[in-house]
Amino acid sequence: MKSTVTDAQFFRLRMGKTALRALHVLGVAGASAGFLFGLDIELWRSWWILGMATGVALTGWEVWRSPLYLVQLKGVFTMVKVLLLALCYPFPQFSPMLFAAIMLLSVFIAHGPSQFRHYSIWHRRILRGQEIKG
Repeated sequence: MKSTVTDAQFFRLRMGKTALRALHVLGVAGASAGFLFGLDIELWRSWWILGMATGVALTGWEVWRSPLYLVQLKGVFTMVKVLLLALCYPFPQFSPMLFAAIMLLSVFIAHGPSQFRHYSIWHRRILRGQEIKG
């Protein structure tokens, strides 16, 4: 049974996700100086918190919408970005390079072809929507 979403519901969901994404970009942009120039964390902590909180929310939103997100390249690369971010802690000397790699991955995932974003590493084919079997 397929759920139906009214145009108004779709608009609200789309605007909500767009607002969340905009806040995420704002937080990441604000925190970027800390990573790139090694600034005192007190100068960028609020931006960091905004970027991380909205990133977690966006990932949760995607998984809620479709658990397939976790096996599609868009979800896999999100987890790779989290891993690269985690590596900044034990290797702070590499933070600028790791941060740059995260930003480049973000652009490729956000703006790459849908065939790339929706490719499932588990199913070894492009999956869209809720399809799991086949």
